Amino acid sequence: MTSLTLLGIETSCDETAAAVVRRGDDGRVQVLSSIIATQVAEHAPYGGVVPEIAARSHVESIDGIVARALTEAGVGWDGLSGVAATAGPGLVGGVMVGLSFGKAAALARGLPLIAVNHLEGHALSARLEDDIPYPFLLLLVSGGHCQLLEVAGVGACRRMGTTIDDAAGEAFDKIAKSMGLGYPGGPALEQLAEGGDPARFPLPRALLGREGFDFSFSGLKTAAARAAAGLTGDVDRRDLAASVQFAIARQLAERTERAMAAYADAHDGGDLRFVVAGGVAANRAVRTRLEQACGAHGFSFHAPPLKYCTDNAAMIALAGAERLALGLTDPLDAPARPRWPLDAATAASNPTHIPGRKGAKA
Repeated sequence: MTSLTLLGIETSCDETAAAVVRRGDDGRVQVLSSIIATQVAEHAPYGGVVPEIAARSHVESIDGIVARALTEAGVGWDGLSGVAATAGPGLVGGVMVGLSFGKAAALARGLPLIAVNHLEGHALSARLEDDIPYPFLLLLVSGGHCQLLEVAGVGACRRMGTTIDDAAGEAFDKIAKSMGLGYPGGPALEQLAEGGDPARFPLPRALLGREGFDFSFSGLKTAAARAAAGLTGDVDRRDLAASVQFAIARQLAERTERAMAAYADAHDGGDLRFVVAGGVAANRAVRTRLEQACGAHGFSFHAPPLKYCTDNAAMIALAGAERLALGLTDPLDAPARPRWPLDAATAASNPTHIPGRKGAKA
């Protein structure tokens, strides 16, 4: 196995990111640079991400962000082994910007292109600073995604459960918006929840009678929005925020514990590893509940450092490096995909939504 140095590019939502990651011949990972340009100020007046604004911002900043990543890493184009770019899923206008830049760089410099699934980047993000062997059980939980996956290796993921409506991060953001907390809502709600009473507002527990490992946050979102209407006192708002956070963490932990039991039965005698990744993995209440679940079921707990929980290009570069090490590359006509399930077989055979003309949802 040879050492590989990858440029990673991430533009799937509202962060323009570039990073340089080196994967040594021993499999060790070094993040040589990780640059992220956020668009929070541009989207804040609208209370959420506006796709057209996001795409235009990516176009305006990507040249400079990539140049900064290479300079900070002390690596020139000749020092790269390949270019990895997010090819989906995400806001397709933004995805096209980063993928097109990656294609142009690969063509001009004679480098292999690796079109990376954004979700696979999150799945590997904990490996940026921790040696986590395959296989492991993954909870991928972010603003747009909420899935439980068995990860057997590079490109080998089996979906165990997913949300049937809203993602957990989406619930955080929309409830925060209904409480007037602005954008981004998840961190604001977590901050408001400090010192609140999580038992003050009884919120619904979804899918209690349903078998399997799926999630649902739509009912919780509606109930919290109704409870928020008319609240003006600081204590009431703090208690509601704490109750929302508790309810989301509780559902994530309950469904994950059910998946842990099934995973342990299928891997009898093997090491049991659990990874949580995605933006919601930065929430301390969620981490605490999941760590407790790991302790109760005999799993080791792993999560990315907070700086790699949200969208970043280091995870894309690592996913590209692991694919390149196996000889997996992509042609220059690799498409930008608004939808791209990690487990395409399960998404097609057992979709949670009726697939549209662009295919099954992630």
